[in-house]
Amino acid sequence: MNFISLLILALAQPAADEPAALNENQMHALSCVGVFAIIASEQERGVTSALAYPLLTERGATYAGLIGEQVMRENGKTREQVREDMLAAVAAQQEKAQDAADVDTVIETEMAECLPLLDAAVPPKPKPDLKQCAGMLQLAYEEVHSREGLSKTAQDLKTLATVLDSRARDKMRAEGLSGNESDILLTQSREAMLADAKQKEATGQGSDLDFEHCFTLAAPEDKQRKYEH
Repeated sequence: MNFISLLILALAQPAADEPAALNENQMHALSCVGVFAIIASEQERGVTSALAYPLLTERGATYAGLIGEQVMRENGKTREQVREDMLAAVAAQQEKAQDAADVDTVIETEMAECLPLLDAAVPPKPKPDLKQCAGMLQLAYEEVHSREGLSKTAQDLKTLATVLDSRARDKMRAEGLSGNESDILLTQSREAMLADAKQKEATGQGSDLDFEHCFTLAAPEDKQRKYEH
């Protein structure tokens, strides 16, 4: 499901029939929704420049939903009216980029203003470290393998888990830890991740950690995404 579909689903029901005009803060927030939608779409397509920013598909859609609810509540707009405002904001950002001599500079400027708003409204999850990611990917591999056998997904997860395990060991070796000490720490981390996952599953909760960051840590070092904040 893409960004636009997610933000539409996040919107509440209409609040009134006669909407009030948007104020400056609301227009700025909708402009940020537009730039987030563009960046999220490019991230899904693997555009390198877009991957320099935090992943926005989930958090951007959540932000859009919050802004939509605010506009409907405060201005009396319907869901369809807010949807049109958001699509117009996306179109305006696309036009701005098309008319710019340096598109990257325009996007950087927009994101510099919008990311603080996103962080305030939808705080990013803590990023797991290498040991945690190695454990998470290994557990994910084991779960998929038990269900699908050595499927393509299972093979990919195993490869990522192996890469993360190796990088975690290299980091601990550089810190002066022995192979046995690394084994113990990796096992403890994996067991802690499994216990936490089971506890949260029992209560219907998801992970508190930014699981997507593990794929960043597993990427080739010269292609790893650089998070600015």
